[in-house]
Amino acid sequence: MLEIRHLETLVAIRDGGSLLEAAERLHLTQSALSHQLRDLETRLGVSLLNRRTRPARLTTAGLRVLALADEVLPRLKATERELQRLAAGRTGRLHMAIECHSCFQWLMPALDSFRGQWPEVALDLSAAFSFAPLPALVRGDLDLVITSDPQPLEAVQYLPLFRYEMMLAVARANPLAAHKHVEPQQLADQVLITYPVDKQRLDVFRAFLDPADVEPAAVRRAELTPIIAQLVASNRGVAALPNWALTEYREQGWMHLCRLGPQGLWSTLYAAVRTEDADASYIQDFLQIAKDVCFRTLAGIKSVRGAPSD
Repeated sequence: MLEIRHLETLVAIRDGGSLLEAAERLHLTQSALSHQLRDLETRLGVSLLNRRTRPARLTTAGLRVLALADEVLPRLKATERELQRLAAGRTGRLHMAIECHSCFQWLMPALDSFRGQWPEVALDLSAAFSFAPLPALVRGDLDLVITSDPQPLEAVQYLPLFRYEMMLAVARANPLAAHKHVEPQQLADQVLITYPVDKQRLDVFRAFLDPADVEPAAVRRAELTPIIAQLVASNRGVAALPNWALTEYREQGWMHLCRLGPQGLWSTLYAAVRTEDADASYIQDFLQIAKDVCFRTLAGIKSVRGAPSD
């Protein structure tokens, strides 16, 4: 009566926190997910979800099935990975670069997990802050690039990881802290603190300030997120960073977060690979591990359905 998809459904409900998010993670409509769940409840003769609560919560029976899922699914994935290694060969190379300073927060745990699954794949990691990584990917110097700025290259395929919102961090004493969202013109008298990256590669310029023909009063650069957070908290500037990178500082009460525009500024983070390598087993496995780590550890991100455009 119980199938693998049923176990995956309960895990998605638990991890997503709502039926809507669970449906997105499973690439289903919410209606299809609800129908699948009710059909299973009818077959089992028990309720798995208490729909009278907001958000809906798993019942005792649902938690029992969830415990089974937590036991079975990791073993199933481990077996699938072992079979992939047997089918595709155990060796390979995964030299990657990242264009995202904040990505170290989730990338390092993902790499640690990947090493355990593919111990004979040669791993190498570099920060693509001083060179153009996509041409290096095309040349074969790299095998994967983490980027939020896809370029139209015939030999490159962009595989979406997740969507995230850029937020403006301001000090509690900054007048902007009185706003839930800001417009580009409100940054004209602000010092904008950024990572040491060309402005054309920063979402806050490319998608927010430049279209409005607005420049901040000054730009200050810092390499590390904790340093940027300290500068913002002491009211020495404002910073636009991914929502997940700011979670711990907001929880500590260091700063106020504003949306960039009334709808927010959303981007998609991609893994860029050469088209010829996109189906390699160890690359596909790394992408799945990275997604699992991200959705388990990062707050405020969303799954990507289909092939989104930003």
